Parts: sequence; structure tokens; C-alpha cells
Amino acid sequence: MSIDQQSQSGLTVLVVEDEALIRADIADSLADAGMTVLEAADADEAIRILESRTDIRIVFTDVNMPGSMDGLRLAAFVRDRWPPVQLIVTSGHVAVRNEDLPAGARFLRKPYGAPEIIRTMTEMTRGA
Repeated sequence: MSIDQQSQSGLTVLVVEDEALIRADIADSLADAGMTVLEAADADEAIRILESRTDIRIVFTDVNMPGSMDGLRLAAFVRDRWPPVQLIVTSGHVAVRNEDLPAGARFLRKPYGAPEIIRTMTEMTRGA
């Protein structure tokens, strides 16, 4: 187990992605790194999960999703309602500027690799 994996052991992450194969792939990679991974196919499902759990430290969300809100609106909602939760927003179609993100959120462009995501999560939660 690498140092990044050791530091992420026990971290609970919510992956919000409407593409099932992409969601499963990233969830498997994060679980392999020792994280507890919850999955949602859209923002509405993500909010239901967030309302039922107190252990979620990071929300990793795609921008383009069906449902009542996209990933940017979800990120803003999470920042307002659950300020301690860290946010990573991702997209392969939309170039998101820092000023479009809630305070402290990060943007990762698709295609991303699991090592990049794990490294970003480690940086965001280090010392927290």
C-alpha cells in the first residue's frame, strides 16, 4: 500500500456520475486505494445520500448529468449545506473556470487517471 493509499484509508467519498461504467471504474479505483465509496447517478440521488450520512468527506461529481441540477449546481448546493465536504468537479465537455467553482473546489478534466484523482483527494484532505 502506498503512502497515498495509507492516508486515504477510511475516507468516505461520494462519486456522482451518470455514466455507469465511468462511475464503476472510478469507484473501484478509489475502493482499491482503501476508500469507502458511495455512488449516485445524479444530483438528486447524491443529495439523498448526503442527507443520510455524516461521514462523507469528498464529493466527486461530473458536470453534465440529467436530473434537477448539473454537477456545478450540485457542488454549490453541497458547499452551502455541508461546508466541510471537499468538492472535485470533472468534465470532458465543459471547461470549468476556477471562478465557476465553489470556494475550495477543484476541477479535473476528463480523461483523468485514478492516480491523479487519489493525489488530488490526498492534497485536499491532508491535515483535515
